[in-house]
Amino acid sequence: MSRISLTEYNSVEPNAKKEYDYQISKNGRITNMKRTLLHSLPAYKAYMEWYVLKDEMIPFLGERAFTVFAHAISAETDCLICSTFFRRILTEWGESPDTLNLDDTEQLLVDFGRQIVNQSNQISDSLFARLKVKFSEKEIVLLTSFAGIMIATNLLNNVLKIPLDEYLEPFTKGKTNHD
Repeated sequence: MSRISLTEYNSVEPNAKKEYDYQISKNGRITNMKRTLLHSLPAYKAYMEWYVLKDEMIPFLGERAFTVFAHAISAETDCLICSTFFRRILTEWGESPDTLNLDDTEQLLVDFGRQIVNQSNQISDSLFARLKVKFSEKEIVLLTSFAGIMIATNLLNNVLKIPLDEYLEPFTKGKTNHD
């Protein structure tokens, strides 16, 4: 059960209504996480910077590597909403989220994402050396910053027990066609 109510369009301030309208026009829906965040417009705007970082990362990572990275972080933090969100994308691409065939870059991103979640104070020198071979300093800053906001998103969902959106239910671990 959610610890914080989901906002309703008719009860939010006008600027929050604009964000509702934007999300619905862009995505056809507004997620439970965004409805929760709209209790505070500054909090909502801070979390929406996730998309700005994604847009900066796609040119050097590509959609698949980006999704693998975000999924690894979300699965490692045990965030039902975010890990299921990325499971949906991978499944819709015809892949099994639990048995992905990863190239060297994707495996590096998975390793980095998992270490960030579990040992941010102890990222191994060998892992970091692998990152520096593959990515520029700017790209490593973007990857690390994105990981931070991804973890913050996972934390928000986990702490507030935001309910899984109905459209994601078929993609939970154990329910996807590829499991």
